[in-house]
Amino acid sequence: MPLDLTSLRQSIAALERAVLASSPSPLFDTSPAEVRETLRAGTIQAFEVAYEQSWKMIKRWLEINFAPDAADGITRRELYRRARESRLLDDIDLWMMFHEIRNLTSHTYNPETADEAWRAAIRFAPQAHALLKRLESAND
Repeated sequence: MPLDLTSLRQSIAALERAVLASSPSPLFDTSPAEVRETLRAGTIQAFEVAYEQSWKMIKRWLEINFAPDAADGITRRELYRRARESRLLDDIDLWMMFHEIRNLTSHTYNPETADEAWRAAIRFAPQAHALLKRLESAND
């Protein structure tokens, strides 16, 4: 049974649009500070959603392709290790960094954390897109 990748596809597209909207450009740079802050906050939110969708799709893919309990009770690092073994991911440490940033965004808010999360969102977008492409090609 193939995975329905619609929600992942949509969340990654939203993240990519948010990254584009919140990146330096003549329009962004001349916008009021409140607008720039709101755009970056939206990008962080899109990162959170896309990240959550990504690891859950990895988990579902492993359950469908290996065993229904293939990802039960394992750590996130182990999940990413199995995803790497299955050629869904390349860099476990990078995905763990995304996980740590995601945890920070859900537990605290300060300008430094927000800036770090926004930079992580920019790095995450191509990684999530690559995951989606790999899931699409392995989705049979």
